[in-house]
Amino acid sequence: MSEKFHTELEGVKKDTVAMALFGRSMLKDAVDALITQDRDLAASVVARKGEIHNREVNLEEQCYRLIALYQPMARDMRVIACTLKVITASMRIGRYGKVIAKIVMETADKPHIAHMMSIPHMADLVMGVIDNAIQLYDTESPVPVGDFSARDDTIDALRHSIFREGISHMMEDPRSITLSTHYIMVARYLERCADHACKIAENVHYMETGERIEIH
Repeated sequence: MSEKFHTELEGVKKDTVAMALFGRSMLKDAVDALITQDRDLAASVVARKGEIHNREVNLEEQCYRLIALYQPMARDMRVIACTLKVITASMRIGRYGKVIAKIVMETADKPHIAHMMSIPHMADLVMGVIDNAIQLYDTESPVPVGDFSARDDTIDALRHSIFREGISHMMEDPRSITLSTHYIMVARYLERCADHACKIAENVHYMETGERIEIH
């Protein structure tokens, strides 16, 4: 494959990492806004929706262009396929950030319940998985499958715990129903973001080895 192709592909990869970090920042800022009840920070997350969408469209077009012009094979094609998956996962993580930010804008005037039922801790774990997945893609490193699987299990367990605690609060005090429901949904969104990070790791593994794996 020509040197020009690999130079262009590296440029696309670099921009994809930047998009992944942009989606990550949307999620992180949305969670921070939720914790601090900062409507202005939440509004800034919602305002980034157009930017991440534009990045998604532009990067996908660049990938399709590389396929059409150079007809890559083997590992080169796997790199492009993985890149397309990372673009999609990054977009979805950013969108979950936007949804959480909208919750903040609805609930910022209400006091938190029970220290937010472990949501800050869960968010820290999710951000760690996302960071590691992006790093693996950026550095083209081997994927520690067992580590990702164990961390995903922990995040899943936290989501179930938050669900049970939220139901308990609703039963004890009907006035908590709205906020508890929002917490339960935020926990679900965080779990899905971790799933998208695991999908990135799965695709990096395929990119590097040609072997399909499933992290669960």
